[in-house]
Amino acid sequence: MNEVKVAQDFMRRRLVTLSPHTKVLDGVARLLRDNISGAPVVDDQGQYIGVFSEKACMRAMSGPMAAALELGISAPKVREFMKRDLITLSRDDDVFQSIDHILSKRISGAPVVDERGNFLGIFSEKTAMRVLVAAIYDQVPGTSVGSYMNLDRNRIIDENDCLHDVAEKFEQTPYRRLPILHGERLAGQVSRRDVLRAQHRIAVEVADRIRRGGASDSVKQSAREQQVGEFADTAALTLGPNADILQIAQLFLNSPYRRVPIVSGGRLVGQISRRDLLEAAADLLRPDPERHKASPLYLSPLADSLPPSMR
Repeated sequence: MNEVKVAQDFMRRRLVTLSPHTKVLDGVARLLRDNISGAPVVDDQGQYIGVFSEKACMRAMSGPMAAALELGISAPKVREFMKRDLITLSRDDDVFQSIDHILSKRISGAPVVDERGNFLGIFSEKTAMRVLVAAIYDQVPGTSVGSYMNLDRNRIIDENDCLHDVAEKFEQTPYRRLPILHGERLAGQVSRRDVLRAQHRIAVEVADRIRRGGASDSVKQSAREQQVGEFADTAALTLGPNADILQIAQLFLNSPYRRVPIVSGGRLVGQISRRDLLEAAADLLRPDPERHKASPLYLSPLADSLPPSMR
């Protein structure tokens, strides 16, 4: 029987953190520069406050975006900032190899297409959580990407949509990427980070216009300097250092979060992302013929809380 891994065994301890007093534009710039999708917010004593996530960034950008409209700064269309050169998967690809692939490419998911390039769905870190839970119990119902991809077509956007429309869609959904189609063929993709990068450029331009003078009071009010602490998600879920690997997987599977702060005594001691969990569980995410009729790898006390489809 494999030893049960807990959070403190594989959590990241060296983290990018932000102060609640960090200026919003500086906080967004830090996330973009370090290529991360969020950062814990801690006070001067190391006490955990919340998470400044991509969604929090987008909420913080709403003021500068409103000021940009009043200044006549046009928002770019999707076709101006979408990514066209994409890593894709086939529905028949082995699910375990596909997880290895997205981890090695350091991406959080990939579109699934057929042999003609038609869009079928998305295989992501979150859908991979279902693979992990099934692998833990040796009850994997299928080993192809097609068994696990997300099929929701409400996430599809048009290349003529504007930045504001796409930002609103990201704020209203849990998705990190939105595909663009030409007919049924995959033409490109926009991620939250793509939107945030475009918003940040516009916000910097707004701030520059205000510094040069001539902006109205309403523009100055909309684009007023704000701090990270005003937008941090203080209700974000946290776990303790002894949370086991299945408990962590369940949190990711049943919530929109991509990372979970590990907190002990009110202090931030580490963080685990979906990627960290999948990498830590690599030995579970491999088919092993000798195990097919064996007992489960281990039984967590939380097993009874799994939804029936996952048991």
